Amino acid sequence: MRIIITGRNIDITEGMRSAVEERLSKLEKYFTSDVDVNVTLSVEKERKKIEVTIPMKGTIIRSEQVSNDMYVSIDLVEEVIERQLKKYKNKIVDRKQGGGAGFKQEFLEKEYDDEEVNIIKTKRFEIKPMYPEDACIQMELLGHSFFVFMNAETEEISVVYKRKDGAYGMIEPEI
Repeated sequence: MRIIITGRNIDITEGMRSAVEERLSKLEKYFTSDVDVNVTLSVEKERKKIEVTIPMKGTIIRSEQVSNDMYVSIDLVEEVIERQLKKYKNKIVDRKQGGGAGFKQEFLEKEYDDEEVNIIKTKRFEIKPMYPEDACIQMELLGHSFFVFMNAETEEISVVYKRKDGAYGMIEPEI
């Protein structure tokens, strides 16, 4: 696992670099040595933000944390990524695009609780082929509240979104 650190509106000190590498090295138990972990540290007024993006074959694992202290943000981001990996492990690994490429065998063999993706509401409106469940997973991994995609089943543009109650919704276009 290679950690690539960049800064935006901030000079990265050795202490910050060391804290990022130390905290994110805990993720090495999940990934093989050829996986890149892209880290961007940024400051905007009093907000200290860290963005971590891990591009994998067929998916992107991402987390973003903001606080008043960069070191707090660094601590939080590792916990969120680890929780995402455990929560979505079976769905990430079972994808036709890449299987378990980039993940260590120990992680692939360990069982974690598999959470079902339940779409509870569908809307229609006018306007990368993938299945809706995959779009929900991708949305969660990116840390977004919605995700626009080409529905592989219908070949139409669709949107999945996270509702305030924590469930999932999907919007399908009427043409």
